[in-house]
Amino acid sequence: MLRLPFLAIANLLLLLRTLLGAPFRMFAAGSRPAYVRFRLTGDPPYREQRKPRFSLGGGSKPEPADVTSLETFGEALRLLARDAKVKGVLLEVEGLGLPQAKRDALLALLAEFRAAGKRVVTWAVMVDTDSYPVLCAADEVLLAPMGRLELVGYAAESTALGEGLSRIGIRPQFIRRGDYKTAPELFTHPEVSDIQRRTVESFLDERYSALVEAVSAARKKTPDEVRALIDQGPYSAQRAQAAGLVDGLVSEVDLPLHLGMVEKKDGAAPEDDDTELEPMEMYLETVPFPPVKWRRWKRKPRLAFVPVSGMIVPGSGNAGGRFATSDAVVKGLRAAARDKRSKAILLYVNSPGGAAIASEQILEVVQRVAKKKPVIAYMDRVCASAGYMVALGAKELWSAPHAVVGSIGVFAGKFDTSGLMQMLGIHKTVITRGANAGLLSFSRAFTEGERAALEADIEEMYQSFLGHVAKARGRTKEEIHALAEGRVYSGLRAKEAGLVDKLGGFEEACRYALSLAKVAPGDFELKSYGAPAPRMSILKLLMGAAHPATYALCPVSWDLSGDAKEMLVSLADEPEVDSWLRRFAHKLRGTVRAP
Repeated sequence: MLRLPFLAIANLLLLLRTLLGAPFRMFAAGSRPAYVRFRLTGDPPYREQRKPRFSLGGGSKPEPADVTSLETFGEALRLLARDAKVKGVLLEVEGLGLPQAKRDALLALLAEFRAAGKRVVTWAVMVDTDSYPVLCAADEVLLAPMGRLELVGYAAESTALGEGLSRIGIRPQFIRRGDYKTAPELFTHPEVSDIQRRTVESFLDERYSALVEAVSAARKKTPDEVRALIDQGPYSAQRAQAAGLVDGLVSEVDLPLHLGMVEKKDGAAPEDDDTELEPMEMYLETVPFPPVKWRRWKRKPRLAFVPVSGMIVPGSGNAGGRFATSDAVVKGLRAAARDKRSKAILLYVNSPGGAAIASEQILEVVQRVAKKKPVIAYMDRVCASAGYMVALGAKELWSAPHAVVGSIGVFAGKFDTSGLMQMLGIHKTVITRGANAGLLSFSRAFTEGERAALEADIEEMYQSFLGHVAKARGRTKEEIHALAEGRVYSGLRAKEAGLVDKLGGFEEACRYALSLAKVAPGDFELKSYGAPAPRMSILKLLMGAAHPATYALCPVSWDLSGDAKEMLVSLADEPEVDSWLRRFAHKLRGTVRAP
């Protein structure tokens, strides 16, 4: 009952603020911009995340023109589309890093805006292959005169360290279940295997075809012409314009003149003109009665959002998306289940795999929570190995068409460093009580008994993994085995194989989850549970991961996503990195198992 008076007071204050500001906005209406500027950079989320009222530091403040989420960008475009005084938007593209599913959602928003009769003009200084489809999905594509178009296609590097490790006296010893579980080949093979090459090539073929199709449609060229242009890249701004890949070369300072927002005098813009392209925030200052976010009498339906982002590891804490600890995910799932306002749960999985014990722990909780509320698993980047195991507990699995899915297989092993220690004059003797007590020692190779015990363990884990998948997908273990052994699929091929239920975008998956809870179609709010903490030590997680554990890794996801590079770069920010490197060799015990 106390809520109603509070809402009435809050809405009254909003009304007074709107009315008091209306005369000033009416006065400014004459200077309403014909074009509104947006800056698209990084990887904005699908929806705006609720921020805490009080925060102890954390993060740089976005620029006024920055797109902070696709949700708010769509709302802004729909508002501008209804304004007859607005001709269009200028979209500045810089350092974009979107997965293809999110890029498709962005392009759909721009297409809707253009369909309303408005113009989209894109501008960039430098743009790469991934960002170019966004840049060219416009009425006019502009580059800065000093700019670059790095349109060269896609490449993925696969590495084989086997020969190099042998030269320094390290013998990788791995046992795998499934020829397509190629992750240990990084250490064991002298060259990249044909299976690994074909796996990577299948993903490159899909991404390349999507690129050619997008550029062909946007620039009105044949697929053959687009392929030829890609083969001639990269381009300077002048060459890109000559090839018809961009429409014009305009410096940032000349954009208002180019868009007709400055009148020419004697064929040139006045030197003292200070007209700028204003962001959405300034546009709203020229609208007498802008949209007001009234406090609702009836709350929006809430969808709980539980992310599983990064390598899945046991333990607590969170490393900002690089690791998904079992404790953080389990707590998030339980909190979402307790929240009476959350009618359903979207389990967002972006993981190449991780520790089997952690993933099975999460899977068990997902299954329990799914008995209380509808749970939909959604994947738009990587959902492989242990990541795929976690998703199996959901009622349905949704995937973006080009996500990495599957990798159902097992491997285990360690590094025998006896050769290296001999070179260094280090002598170790393993003294045991128990036939397999020295299994984890990296100072010698496996004995025949240890290898046999490990092979039996791996087979048991593989059969368990098959059992989880077969039960969740309504198939037999034999049918799943034919799809497993480490095979990796795109979302499209995973749908054909029956490993996912539906292909679609993030918003579609969210609304479908709510429909299962019998929530009427309409607006809803998204609340995160178990999301990454602002800051924690990655080194502590890596030290924990160095102990013997069971891991699930996708063999190609690191190459395609670049997550490993980000993880390694982040180590440079750790103050204890030097001492950690010294201690790491002493703490490493190399049994690494992966379903």
